[in-house]
Amino acid sequence: MKVIYEDNHIIVVEKIVDIPSQADKTEDVDMLTLIKQYLKEKYNKPGNVYLGLVHRLDRPVGGVMVFAKTSKAASRLSEQVRNKTFKKTYLAIVNGKMEEQSGTLEDYLWKDQKNNTSYVVRENKKNAKKASLDYEVLKYDQEKDVSLLKINLHTGRHHQIRVQLSSRGHSIYGDGKYHGRDSNKQLCLWAYKLSIVHPITKEELTFEDLPEPVEMWEILKSVNFNN
Repeated sequence: MKVIYEDNHIIVVEKIVDIPSQADKTEDVDMLTLIKQYLKEKYNKPGNVYLGLVHRLDRPVGGVMVFAKTSKAASRLSEQVRNKTFKKTYLAIVNGKMEEQSGTLEDYLWKDQKNNTSYVVRENKKNAKKASLDYEVLKYDQEKDVSLLKINLHTGRHHQIRVQLSSRGHSIYGDGKYHGRDSNKQLCLWAYKLSIVHPITKEELTFEDLPEPVEMWEILKSVNFNN
């Protein structure tokens, strides 16, 4: 497990691909359990270790996650999630060439609880929730016919990025659930940047973490993220 930042109040890590954020019905090892074990061993803590889950990433998605080491930090970070000062930026490799170099996608999404799938629906459908994101095309690879996008979420709906892009014919590479190419490959969606206000010091913090440039993520080698 890669630890990006740690102090007495929070710990920021790279979520491992294909490991759930928290325990689920599969009973597979999860990030919450892994980090608790790390803290228990590092600080030789007896008994249970407190760790607050502030936000989640889908199981096949890797990237930056922050966890709270105290209940006060958990409460204040959760408030940032609610008031939208908790900012998440993603990278995604999608099928085809986007018509516009940048834009905003707005839809209403409805979650099928039984099948754990979401759909773009009409605004007046019962339980539909508004979803909004901004995207910017960082690179188009003509040979592979894929686009690398940077995505800023304004809402945090179930499978939001995957559903909104798929509904426009730009499914994420490797996303079998939403009609992506090569569904047997790793889902090419990554939580690249996280910006928060430190829950105690009030300092504005930004953490970045890029995926390893292997397979489809090789496209990152020709992108300058310092601009």
